[in-house]
Amino acid sequence: MSDIDDLKSKYLKQISDASDEASIEAVRLAAVGKKGEVALKMRELGKMTPEERQVAGPALNALKDEINSALNARKASLADAALEERLKTEWLDVTQPSRPRAEGSIHPISQVTEELTAIFADLGFAVAEGPQIENDFYNFDALNIPPEHPARQEHDTFFMHRAERDNRPPHVLRTHTSPVQIRYMEEHGAPCRIIAPGRVYRSDYDQTHTPMFHQVEGLAIDKDISMANLKWVLEEFFAAFFEIDGIKTRFRASHFPFTEPSAEVDIQCSWEGGKLVIGEGDGWLEVLGSGMVHPKVLLSANVDPNEWQGFAFGMGIDRIAMLKYGIPDLRAFFDSDLRWLRHYGFAALDVPTIATGLSR
Repeated sequence: MSDIDDLKSKYLKQISDASDEASIEAVRLAAVGKKGEVALKMRELGKMTPEERQVAGPALNALKDEINSALNARKASLADAALEERLKTEWLDVTQPSRPRAEGSIHPISQVTEELTAIFADLGFAVAEGPQIENDFYNFDALNIPPEHPARQEHDTFFMHRAERDNRPPHVLRTHTSPVQIRYMEEHGAPCRIIAPGRVYRSDYDQTHTPMFHQVEGLAIDKDISMANLKWVLEEFFAAFFEIDGIKTRFRASHFPFTEPSAEVDIQCSWEGGKLVIGEGDGWLEVLGSGMVHPKVLLSANVDPNEWQGFAFGMGIDRIAMLKYGIPDLRAFFDSDLRWLRHYGFAALDVPTIATGLSR
């Protein structure tokens, strides 16, 4: 029994003196490992008489349990001490202000595109896309734009270069997203209800015009669609987009080759101290063109105008972004000025939805 007491005193002192996990592991192997001293003592039990085993066996098991408990306690104590030291170096003052917003922002054009997509999706419109380089047929002919129309001249449209003997139809940078409507009807037929947002190109550059800008066009084709449906859709859109209930609209007769009858649409506004206010006052501001789809356009898309009819509209995404967010110069959209982007940009998580609201 004196040997057991000696082993107990020896290993409990070594455990107490251990300064790290490696030292503890070394003590464990020497004491209770497969080849440790306690294990060797356990093997000697077979050489003892039954009376001696009844005394030595429980004593050795108690010694093994006590050493293991001391090892675990010392290991936990060292872990707590290491954690405390680490926390001293990783200390954080939780009363400090939160971190600033991460660098980078969503461009107003991208944000407004997402906003109008969310609104029209709620009204049952799908999103359609098409190529930005179009041939003469889809960009002009299929839309009932005659050869002598000013839009087909080089001072207004960017034509792609082609060889002198190339007999294929000329290609252009699309001047509107209306060709998407033709392509969609050719592929899917009628009925349909789509919007077509995207980049378009025209040879113009000033405070309110740039060579590349963004448009969204809408199309709804069915058997009993009328101008009344068009008016309702646009009024619902304006109310949701500008977040103004009961915003007034005015339809003025106009002419577009691809719609008949055609109308330009104004929204109610006022000028107060040089600032434009949407949705109140006695003034009117033109925002888009619209009308009932011309029968020739339907025929170009292989849709029977005797069976189907519908409305179409188109507006500049850049322009309505300027109106909603008070941006004075269209050219600033494309200047890549970080100061401008930080001022007018949107946080990456400002995802517009009808349920949570469109604006920040």
